[in-house]
Amino acid sequence: MSAVVQRRFRDFVKISCFTLATVIVAFIVAGGIYAVYGQGEGGVVKSTDPSVIRWGFLAAAISVGVGSLAAGVAVAYVGAAALGGLAEKPELFGRAIIFVGLAEGIAIYGLVIAIFILLRV
Repeated sequence: MSAVVQRRFRDFVKISCFTLATVIVAFIVAGGIYAVYGQGEGGVVKSTDPSVIRWGFLAAAISVGVGSLAAGVAVAYVGAAALGGLAEKPELFGRAIIFVGLAEGIAIYGLVIAIFILLRV
């Protein structure tokens, strides 16, 4: 594997870890909202305090925004590395597509977390 491909793979791992940390922070914020205000009848949050709703929307926005941004950067690095690898060995197409799909999955995880947060607010 060339040095450029190794460097880009390391960058992809760093971006993935950053995105995972962001999603975990969004979970913590949503869990904090849930722990403080609990559930009322039928699973609906008891309080409609505007600050709680504001923090819930902020957590959802951060989850989607950072997840999408990190996915874009990850796809850029992984896609460039995949094209470089395909230029040298065309038989690696299947593996390259899997890595690009995994990088794109980061945005979907952020969206799913935002949906979970918004269902609780």
